Amino acid sequence: MVVFWSGICSHCVRYDGYLNNFQANHPEMAFMAVASRHGESPDAILKQMAERKLTFPILMDPGGKVAAKWQAQQTPRAYLLDSSRAVIYRGAIDNYKYPDDPERLAYLEPAIDEFLKGVPVTRHETASFGCAIQSVYYVLPKAL
Repeated sequence: MVVFWSGICSHCVRYDGYLNNFQANHPEMAFMAVASRHGESPDAILKQMAERKLTFPILMDPGGKVAAKWQAQQTPRAYLLDSSRAVIYRGAIDNYKYPDDPERLAYLEPAIDEFLKGVPVTRHETASFGCAIQSVYYVLPKAL
């Protein structure tokens, strides 16, 4: 499981607990986050990890090259891969709107459950929402 993630994305903060507990909840799976957001330095990521007590593995993707190859445009965006590294689910973790939302729908966990049971994943993709990995506003050559 791979999640494109950002230390400064408010949408990613909501999933700190989920991502910290991912390995414990799914010991049969590998998991890593990829920090691809434009302008985030390794020092900034380390600071967020310490302040928020993040324990999951985070790989740096300077310039968002890996994110671009995976067509990830925002954080968080989850990718569930099978043992041959084929993508079997990509998109949002859930449809989070606000805490304790009675209409909350999990997207990633049902895909993981189906995958681990050896049955075809019924929902292969969902729209994700979050913070832009790269935006034209990050790369303007000078102030307008």
